Parts: sequence; C-alpha cells; structure tokens
Amino acid sequence: MVYPSDFEIKLGFDQIRQRLNSYCLSALGRIEVDKIRFRTEYKVIKELLDQGSEFKSIRERAIPFPLSQYHDPSALYPVIAIEDSFIEAESLREIALSIQVIEDCVSFLNKEQAAYPNLYQLSLPVNLPTTVKQSINSRIDDMGKLKDNASPDLNRIRKKLRDEAGRARRLVDQMFREAVGNGMVPEGSSPVIRDGRVVIPVLSEYKRKIKGVIMDESATGQTVYMEPTEVIEANNEIRNLELEERRESIKILRELTSLLREHLPAIELGFDFLGKLDFIQAKIRFAIDIEGDIPHLVSRPILNWINARHPLLFLSHKGKSPVVPLNIDLKPEERFLLVSGPNAGGKSVCLKTVGLLQYMIQCGLLVPLDVKSDVGVFHHIFLDIGDQQSIENDLSTYSSHLRNMRHFVDRANENTLVLMDELGAGTDPNFGGGIAEAILKNLVENGVWGVATTHYYNLKLYADHNKGIRNAAMQFDSKNLEPRFILDIGKPGSSFALEIARKTGLGRIIKEAENIIGKDLTGLETLIKKVSDEKQELIKREREVRDKEIKYKELLNKYDQLNQELESRKKEIINKAKEEAAVLIQQTNREIEKTIRHIKENRAEKKETRKVRQSLEGLKENVRPNAERIVTSVSEKIEEGDYVRMVGQDVTGQVVSLKGKSAVVEFGDMRSSINLEKLVKSSARQDKAAKSRRSFGVDLLAKQTNFNTTLDVRGMRAEEIIPILDQFLDDAVLLGHGGLRILHGKGEGVLRSVVRDRLKLNKNVVSFGHEHIERGGDGITTIVLK
Repeated sequence: MVYPSDFEIKLGFDQIRQRLNSYCLSALGRIEVDKIRFRTEYKVIKELLDQGSEFKSIRERAIPFPLSQYHDPSALYPVIAIEDSFIEAESLREIALSIQVIEDCVSFLNKEQAAYPNLYQLSLPVNLPTTVKQSINSRIDDMGKLKDNASPDLNRIRKKLRDEAGRARRLVDQMFREAVGNGMVPEGSSPVIRDGRVVIPVLSEYKRKIKGVIMDESATGQTVYMEPTEVIEANNEIRNLELEERRESIKILRELTSLLREHLPAIELGFDFLGKLDFIQAKIRFAIDIEGDIPHLVSRPILNWINARHPLLFLSHKGKSPVVPLNIDLKPEERFLLVSGPNAGGKSVCLKTVGLLQYMIQCGLLVPLDVKSDVGVFHHIFLDIGDQQSIENDLSTYSSHLRNMRHFVDRANENTLVLMDELGAGTDPNFGGGIAEAILKNLVENGVWGVATTHYYNLKLYADHNKGIRNAAMQFDSKNLEPRFILDIGKPGSSFALEIARKTGLGRIIKEAENIIGKDLTGLETLIKKVSDEKQELIKREREVRDKEIKYKELLNKYDQLNQELESRKKEIINKAKEEAAVLIQQTNREIEKTIRHIKENRAEKKETRKVRQSLEGLKENVRPNAERIVTSVSEKIEEGDYVRMVGQDVTGQVVSLKGKSAVVEFGDMRSSINLEKLVKSSARQDKAAKSRRSFGVDLLAKQTNFNTTLDVRGMRAEEIIPILDQFLDDAVLLGHGGLRILHGKGEGVLRSVVRDRLKLNKNVVSFGHEHIERGGDGITTIVLK
C-alpha cells in the first residue's frame, strides 16, 4: 500500500497519468491507464516491465506494428446484449475494422512469439470467429452503408425506389419547365426538397393556377413551394418504398447484431487485448520521451540506482540544461539515508525522485535509470512531504507531520520504504530535533528502508554514530555559492546559511550572527564545508589522473601497433627486394649461360666454366627470399675500422667507434649509431665499398638538406599533383619524417579532395586532417606518417 491518499499528487504521478492518457489511441487504452495501481507481486511487475521492454524493442527496430486507430465499442455492449435489438450499420462497420486490427496484431505476435513472448501471452485468450467480420463486410460497404445486395428484398426495393424517384423527377422537371414558360417561377430558381418531397417554387400570385399542394413558403411570402398533383402519387409511392427499405434494413441489422451477441464474450476479450496493447504503446511513448529503460528487478527490497533522473524534471529541461543524475545505494546493512545540504540544493528533488521512480517501477512503467541498476520490490511506500496544514481537520502543518509519523512508526516494517522531507521541521528546533531523532531511531531499529532530508545537527550526528543509516549531502559550490545537485553519500552536508546570507548583502550582520550562534557550531559548520571542498578537489584530481592514465594507455597501444606495423613492413620490403633480385639473377644467369655455351664452343677449359657456374649459384642462393621469419646473428666480432653493412642492406660503411651494444658507422659523409645486432661484416672490397658509401651518403645528405616538410600545390592541375605528391611522400619516408603539411588552399575544395583521396591509398599515411584554424584551417592538410 501507499500512504497518504494523495500520494500520487504529492509525487507528480498524476501528471504522468495525464501524459499516458494523451498517448492512447482510444478510450480502451485510457481505461487501462486509469487501472494503473501499485503492485507488490514480483512476477506481475516483471511481466509488465517485460511487456514494455518488448514493445520498446519493436519501436526502436522500426518494425511496423499493426496497432492503429480503432474504435471502442464498449458503449454498445448493453444494446447488443438485448434480444432482437440492433445497432446501426456505421457502428457495425467500425467494429469490423477494429476486429481486423485485432486479427493483425494477433497474427504478428504469433509469427514473432519467440522474440516477444510476453506480448504473445497477451494474445492467447483472443479467439475471434472469422464469420463476424466476413458477415459485416459482405453486407456493409466502406462508407458504413448497407449494400444493395445485403438481401434480395433490399436489392428489389432499392431498384424500385430508384425507378420511382426517376419518374417523379421527370414529372417535376416537366411541370417546372411549363411553369417557367408561363412566367410563374421566380427568376433563377429550381426544384427543391421539402419534407423529403420534390417541389417547385411558384410566385404567390400564380399559386391558384397550378394544381397541387403547398408544402412551404419563403420568409417573405412571395414564393410558395408546391407539390403538383401529378407528382403526389409518385412521391407517396417513394415514401412507402423508403419505409419498406427501412424495415428490410432493420431486419438485416438485427441479423448482424444477433451474430455479435452470439460471440459477444470473445469480442469483449479481443477488445480488452486491444486496450492493453494501446496502453503498452502509450507507456513506451512516454518511456522514449524520458529515455526510460528496464533496470535489474530484484524480488526483495533493495535500492542501488545508477544515473537516476526525475522524469518530469527531465521533460521540463529537455532541450535546455541537462538534469544532473543521482546515484543512490541502499543495501540491507545500511537501509536509511539522511540527506542534508543547503536550501534549493536538490534535497527534496532527490526524495521525490526516489519515491516517484520506485512507484513507477511497481506500477510496471519503464524508468530513467541505468540498466545496471538494482531495483527491489517494497510492500509499502510511505510519504511525508510538503505543507499539510488542514483547516477542515483543525491540524497545523507540524501536527499533520506528526500524524504521518505515527502512521510510519505503527505500520512500517522491513518491507517498507519511508520518505520524509525536512524531518523535525515546523516547531521549536530543540524539541523538533529530539522528536525527529527518536522517530528516526525507531524506524532504523525496525529495519525500515528510507530517505529523509534535514538541517538538524543532532540527526547528522545520529546517522554518523549508528549502524543502519548513512549521511549524504547535496554538493554545493562554496566559491560561487551555487548548488551542484550531486548526491554525495558518506558525509553530512552544510546548510551554508552564513555564506548565502553574506552573499545577499548581510555582511555587517554576519559577525554578530556568528557570535550568537557560538564558536562551536560555527566551527563545525566551517569544518563540514572544508571537508566538502577538499573532497570535491580530490575527486577532481582523481578524475584528471584517470584521464591521463587512459590517454597514456591509448598512446602506448598506438606505439605498440605502429612498432608491429613497422617490423612487418620491414620484412615485406626485405623479401620484396630479394624477390626482385632473384628475378634479376635469373635473367643474368641466362645471359651468362649463353656466354658459357659460347666459351665451350670455342673450346674453353671446363674448370673455368665450372668455377663461373658455382659462383653464379652461390649468388642466387644469397638473394633467395626467406619463406619464414628472418633471423640474423653476428657470427664475427665487429671492431673499429671494420667495414660493415646492415642486415638485409647492400650499402657498406666503416665502423668509427664502439659504444656498448651500439656502433657509430660512417656511410659516406653521414654517421649513424646502429645496434651491433643489426650489423654484419661486409665482404665487399674496400674500394667498392667506398664508392657505394660516397654515392649513398652524398645522395641521402643532399635529399636531407633540400627536403621541405611543406608541399605547396596551389595553382597546379589535378593530374600534376599525384606524381609530385607520391615522390614527396616517398622522400619523407626515406628520410624518416613523421609529420608533413600539404598547402592546397581553400577555394572550391577540388585540390583538397585530390590530395586526400591520394593519401587514403598510401599505406605509409597513418592519419590526416585540417590544420589548426589559426594556422590555415582547411586550406592545409596535415599528415602523420608511420
């Protein structure tokens, strides 16, 4: 149960009912909204939440669900139940359309029962006979009128009626033309209908010259409307046929109504199913509005909420300032939370959020909570909030609070959630604080769950010194004197009364107020504020350290990834070079074979021929690509003055000096420090090595000297840019540059598109983007290389 009787109004749940009603498609859905009540059965709550979750899944996946506009026939049930009664054709047509909606929904859920089992369970009682809809559709058209072929007699009567109406019209037209020819008819007039009969307008002075019956006259009396004698018989026949048509129509409607009466219980079940679906879709529309979801439901009382938001507050701030979420944790060993803090700091909103969300959950509504939150089931929710003065009952605000407290103490137990706002307020603080502490002690000792707000120090001390209850504070920015609306569990909050008073301009009064209050209380208030500020600063620093640690891990992962790619790329380059060399050797070998044949033909010595062939085979073996991982090792000790080369490279350099595990090697005019494990002694002749050093060193040094990390392509055509850009990137990779800039200007963005499309194809480019706005913006593309 919930207490008091106006519980929903105090928490704002009445506004949620209004929103749900507005989302319903028909009165059947609104009836279900009115049936919402507080549930305590775990299985029932779980089923309601799962139904909502499944329908939300349908909406989020944009699956077309056949629930559309339908009609509520519940007002017709009493009429249908009466023997020999009938309802009109239009109502029957509406029922047939709604039955079609029911059948479509049932068919959808039958096909998707594995995906939506809880919604499928709703459809199981529905068993509408197909004859009802078929019979109605066969006799009533899309306009809600009986078809001519609804019965043979109706078809005959309507055919005869059309014939008589045509004959009467022809007679009227003939007499009207004669009257016009004789000047008896007002200018511009024509035959009209009066009392369901066709008449002709005649000027009053000629009314005795035409035989017939006057049916009506104009407001001025200058025109009379006459039914000619010749037409009276035809009109009488038409009237008789119309009555006969009505009798036959009623007969058909009775037959169709009787068919409804026969299957009325099944029809009522079908429309009840439709009303429940309407209610569920309204709940989900509201859930989507408040970003609601289904948290983890627990059968026992517990309250461990993550990112809880007040739904009505969230809606009112939507598109404006964001609502600060609350994190609340109540568990069996600490069931009660005492929230303190400044006025307008969010204490009451915190209390209402707990009450409203818990009530919504136990009414089967999705709530704005993180899905990882644990939400329990309580048997009772008791609330004491707001001004409860009652003139009728001769009760003051404080007396009303005490009456509520008596109810809480008498009836609250371990399955009760109690919510008390400004506990102990409304009377002398000394006595009010004492009474409040006694009430709080009783509730805590009885294992009651709850949240209470207060300004009283004795309650904060009680919460700090006793088990089963914890202090909590609404954070406050003491520098700017603004609330943060963040719930901080574990310490009491300050009211910041002196600081707020000082900000309002009472600075001269504050010192005297501090003397009146006393140093002990003022010092305690200052200490609480200091602890709060220090904790907030600590939280800020922890957040900064966490952010830096995350950034460091990202950089480390990026470095490892780049290193692996570099090693892989290195092996690919070496193998590719050896493959190309192998092809070259094969081509050279063929040429040499020709030479050998030529030597043989000229009677060359076999020994020399064999020597040349062995030399070629050895060279071929050295350049053969490795199929598996290349493993190199230093077989000979390297000393100063030795000629060496890097593993997998042909360029030879001379060791200038040794430093631990590294050697300084001179390649022409350039020196480089290289790990000894990456060097092997070179078997090339010194003069050849020197030649290689000079050509390599001079070329590399020249490139390094003349290379500019910024390439200007402004004014170039698209086809000119690509070869220049490729050469620029190759040179940058060769020289070991990591960052480049392409100056292409803004214009219409053509050059920028050409450059960036080419960069996407280059495997050496890690990323690229705009330059900083102050250094050129999107007129310059910055590049990061491997």
